[in-house]
Amino acid sequence: MKKLIVFTLVIFVSVLVKAQDPHFSQFFASPMTLNPAFTGKFNGDVRLIANYRNQWPSIPNAYITEAASADFSILRSKMGNNVLGLGVSGLSDQSGNGALKLNFGSLSLAYHKALDENGYSTIGAGFQGTYSSTVIDQSKLTFEDQLSSTGFTLPTGETFSNGTSKSYWDVAAGILYSGSTDGVNNFYAAVSMFHINEPNTGFYVSNSASPGFSASGWKLKPRTNVNVGGSTPISQTLNLSLAGMFQIQNNSTETVLGGALSTNLNRSDDVSDDGSNDVNVYLGSWVRLNDAIIPYAALEFSGLRIGASYDVNISKLNKATMGQGGVELSLIYIHQPASASPIPCPKF
Repeated sequence: MKKLIVFTLVIFVSVLVKAQDPHFSQFFASPMTLNPAFTGKFNGDVRLIANYRNQWPSIPNAYITEAASADFSILRSKMGNNVLGLGVSGLSDQSGNGALKLNFGSLSLAYHKALDENGYSTIGAGFQGTYSSTVIDQSKLTFEDQLSSTGFTLPTGETFSNGTSKSYWDVAAGILYSGSTDGVNNFYAAVSMFHINEPNTGFYVSNSASPGFSASGWKLKPRTNVNVGGSTPISQTLNLSLAGMFQIQNNSTETVLGGALSTNLNRSDDVSDDGSNDVNVYLGSWVRLNDAIIPYAALEFSGLRIGASYDVNISKLNKATMGQGGVELSLIYIHQPASASPIPCPKF
């Protein structure tokens, strides 16, 4: 019975919301899945990121999403205040206790052009190519024709006309504006589109004229993402960061708004202190409209930030999920050379 419930939820989310992409509540901590134009746009030369999400933990392994990325600022000595970024990333999404597995591997390239002599304001564009694979494990699925007087024991007669695995290439692109008024604060706005080539992801061949279907199967429709944010000191010890995101794919939309306050626990007044040993604590919350409240906390030290959040479900699904949402963790490490001059960048 539990397998049937899990499978029903997978079908509900995968079909009725028309193949909405995997996503993170801490979208600001997963820039490579947000917009390829963020590639290389950070204050350092190497950035490593890992993300983990367990949605609806009351249903064992209903949705597990993991991601990892590494991006670099290359040719720094030849670029001046301009930035050329190169990045690699991967994402794995498992639904229905592993019945449906999606794996993505991406390569990203971005260029950011300075609009002033200090490099405080930049305009950038990024591109991303992705190889994707989808696998269905039929041994973990239960269908109605397997029902017998002793339970789900009979062999299933269900088949997939295109097999139980599917691979395809995908293309994404985005633009990003980043600015600062004093070299300390930062604000940014970005727009991106994923699945520009509308790849075929279907397991069934269908002649249906329904939206999203072609003669050869299901076409993954483009996802458009708009996000804005910024950070600024509000006192000698406090910094405010705000971020918002809106995305649309087919008829599915998502809007997330919120922010966090950070405080430094050990910054000295010594002018020679470069801040490399700072310890910062972040507390805040985001809201996914009509769905969840997302408390957030993070600890930052030695270039590493460890973030944690939890989706408090406020939608009509809270009865089915017993009020439980999603546990999410993020790790961001940025290596900054000792000789580097700080440049205002979107901070995640």
